[in-house]
Amino acid sequence: MKLQCDVEVVNRMLPTFGIKSRGKGTRAVLSIGKHLDKLSQRSNIYMLICTAKDRAGSKYKLKNNIEKFFTWFVEEGKATVRLKEPAVDICLSKADANSLKNFLSAARLADRGSDTSSLPLSTLTPVRARDVEQPKKKLTIVSKKDYPLTSNFPYSLEQLQVSYCKLSRVDMRMLSLKALRKLDLSNNHIKKLPATIGDLSCLSELILHNNHLEAFSEALCLSTLQRTLQLLDLSQNRLQSLPAQFCQLRELVNLKLDDNGLVCLPFHIGRLSKLRFLSAAHNQLTVLPSGFRKLSLENLDLFGNPFIQPNPLDHTMQLTFPLALQEMASRAVANLRIPYGPHLIPAHLCRDLEVGKTCDCGQVCINFYIKTAVSMNLHQVSHTVVLVDDMGGTDAPVQQHFCSLSCYSEFLDISLQRGIK
Repeated sequence: MKLQCDVEVVNRMLPTFGIKSRGKGTRAVLSIGKHLDKLSQRSNIYMLICTAKDRAGSKYKLKNNIEKFFTWFVEEGKATVRLKEPAVDICLSKADANSLKNFLSAARLADRGSDTSSLPLSTLTPVRARDVEQPKKKLTIVSKKDYPLTSNFPYSLEQLQVSYCKLSRVDMRMLSLKALRKLDLSNNHIKKLPATIGDLSCLSELILHNNHLEAFSEALCLSTLQRTLQLLDLSQNRLQSLPAQFCQLRELVNLKLDDNGLVCLPFHIGRLSKLRFLSAAHNQLTVLPSGFRKLSLENLDLFGNPFIQPNPLDHTMQLTFPLALQEMASRAVANLRIPYGPHLIPAHLCRDLEVGKTCDCGQVCINFYIKTAVSMNLHQVSHTVVLVDDMGGTDAPVQQHFCSLSCYSEFLDISLQRGIK
């Protein structure tokens, strides 16, 4: 039975001499096994604690020698074993919770003098230097020859970069790194992301620059990434669109979408209220969604997109007279803010309501509306704007929707009065 964790051995007599303990653990490997006592010539069960400074280790007898176990914080990987002789407390921390529970169970059995044949005993030998190294927090691999094929990634990793390794998919071993905060898989050949990336509950930065991605799945947008992801780099991939659920990633601060084939941005991109840096240069955007007006950015780059020249007189009409009953009911639900969900109405109606458009008058329209585009100076939504074109412009077309002919006519009258043609 072995356990890797941080250990501090505290002598309980120190306070009587006015000496305080260090209060900080050292990385160690603990083993429980048999050792031949040279004086009695009997085998007893000991706990061996090996550290980087003392790889041979210090032995502590266990049988009838444990005064108490302190296990209030065992779920956090912490516990203390109080020995009778010598009068020390062995303080354990930063351990895997399940491994710690098993280790403490073995120590209890050894203390009681239980049948040793039932104990998972280890050989009490000095440890290797790498076994007592501090947990590795950061790992960078930028060559295929350095990629680990036979060994696992260190479980303690918080930052992992694997670039230029020609990966065609995400290695499932990476998805077991529960402490991971930053995952950089740039400059590979990844075509699809597994939904289980969403199980990385601490992930705040995901960098996928220069891969072969063709989609970003709805499942990822609805995963725990909603609560953690702050930086997402999808630049230089093969994306043509993003799902409507993409705007559920509401913790996003920095979003990079450059050099894809995007023909549109998510309709409700304005819901990304924490977004401060957005770059979507060199895509196929012809117009921005109406929700774009709600953004409050520090830096915006939309250079190199084939934006249309907006003309309010050019419009698309999707209206019927009278309105369909379903449209009228859906508008009522949206405008009156009536709660809804798939447990109340069909799922496809929920999806329709999620992409409702807001008219100039403040009312919501769903599938029936008049759509046009108007010009907007991007400084209205961003402090710093990279020029939209080589002519030095910072204006771009933004979609505008109208729920009725009267709303559109009123808009045209105002536009013509201002001399907009």
